[in-house]
Amino acid sequence: MTRINTNVSSMIAQRNLAGANDDLAVRLQRLSTGLKINRGADDPAGLIVSERLRTEISGVSQAVDNIERASNVIATAESSLSEIGALLISMKSLIIESANTGAFSEEEIEANQLQIDSAIDSITRIANTTSFAGLKLLNGSLDYINQGLIASQITDLRVTGVNFGTNATMPVTVEVLNSAETAALFLSASNPAAPTTLLSSVTFSVAGVNGVEVFEFVSGTSLSSVVFGINTVSDALGVSASLVNTSGIQLNSTAFGSDSFVAVKKLDDGASFNSVDALNGTVVNRDEGADVLALVNGNLALGDGMDVTLRTTTLSLELSLTSAAAQTLNAPYNFTITGGGATYQIGPTVNTQQQIGFGIQSVTANNLGNSIAGFLSSVKSGGDNSLVKGSDPAEQARKASLVLDESIDQVSILRGRLGAFERNTLQTTLRSSQIAVENLTAAESIIRDTDFADETAKLTRAQILQQAGTSTLAIANSTASSVLALLG
Repeated sequence: MTRINTNVSSMIAQRNLAGANDDLAVRLQRLSTGLKINRGADDPAGLIVSERLRTEISGVSQAVDNIERASNVIATAESSLSEIGALLISMKSLIIESANTGAFSEEEIEANQLQIDSAIDSITRIANTTSFAGLKLLNGSLDYINQGLIASQITDLRVTGVNFGTNATMPVTVEVLNSAETAALFLSASNPAAPTTLLSSVTFSVAGVNGVEVFEFVSGTSLSSVVFGINTVSDALGVSASLVNTSGIQLNSTAFGSDSFVAVKKLDDGASFNSVDALNGTVVNRDEGADVLALVNGNLALGDGMDVTLRTTTLSLELSLTSAAAQTLNAPYNFTITGGGATYQIGPTVNTQQQIGFGIQSVTANNLGNSIAGFLSSVKSGGDNSLVKGSDPAEQARKASLVLDESIDQVSILRGRLGAFERNTLQTTLRSSQIAVENLTAAESIIRDTDFADETAKLTRAQILQQAGTSTLAIANSTASSVLALLG
């Protein structure tokens, strides 16, 4: 059957040619943009997934940048602390030199004091000027702020990390479960005829955490003289002595904690001279102290003498209890951390699990040291621990040395914390994030990027179909003219 009003073959050819043209346009667009998905209609589901992947890639990439910047901040602070540490060590040498009073004149000791004054000023200057892009690092600006701390309960608080979460503050409660104790021995050395003197000659050694010393006393020596002799070298032993009821001598370690001990060994047969347990009276020759055991916000904290250390994901701190507080059970000590510190965003999502709080305490001269030994500022001229204060330079040097030892430890520990934070937190997270970026990018590329080998093959097919469709349409349009042959 032949018709001329309706050319169905031409319509079919036009539809297929239009499809070939559309397909060719898609191939050209994908090859020119390099993207398989250029609009939602190309692949709705793929578009949704790829956009989510792009968001994650952007977040993780920014986290990588954040971590690298945080590492730069830590490196800047650590380099300044290194210089402060070097100054402290040089000061320690000057103090030890000044203790050699038999070989150094007063003028030389005063010259050493001038050098120490200059070094202390330099430490404070470094602490106040160390900054990163305007952010002060070592002057206490990045330290945590607390309120409600009672000095008669808690001293030398150092908050190293807080994750406030959705809270504005962090309340802290410290409760002692087992008290801190010193090591203690009782020397029974009474003379029935003269209770305040030794019954017979005796030679014995006393040992403590700092060292050991041998003592020799003849019969009739007063117990107060024995006490005086032991206390003369108390700093070298780590043991102090006191008279008890004029009939014996109490020996205690000068420090609290399980590391402290008192040991007495009788080296001859001194009559009525025995060391006994201070609590139950049994004959012993050694006793050890005990560390405080405490809860901090319900978490069992690590005790070391009267020092308490807590390390959790939400709160990390170090504090020292006073002797009275460390020996008072079930009495809560409360304070509140109200803010401060440095927050580092190391993950792609802003939430508490992907943020790290880190505190950097001030290392100015009035903050290095502690309330027991003294602070570094007290070693300057005019301070209680300066070398030129008082009439005993050797004693001043001893006190100044204790301050320097504590200051050096604090700076070293802070450097160690910074290094551990950089190595174990920042660097590990950085490597993990970099791998995540690689994998997410690969996944997004599979969904969204053009496969040029596949698309060029499809382009060739679309070009052939377009050319064939054009030729077919021309043939279909010319078939209607064949009816003229029927009209003769």
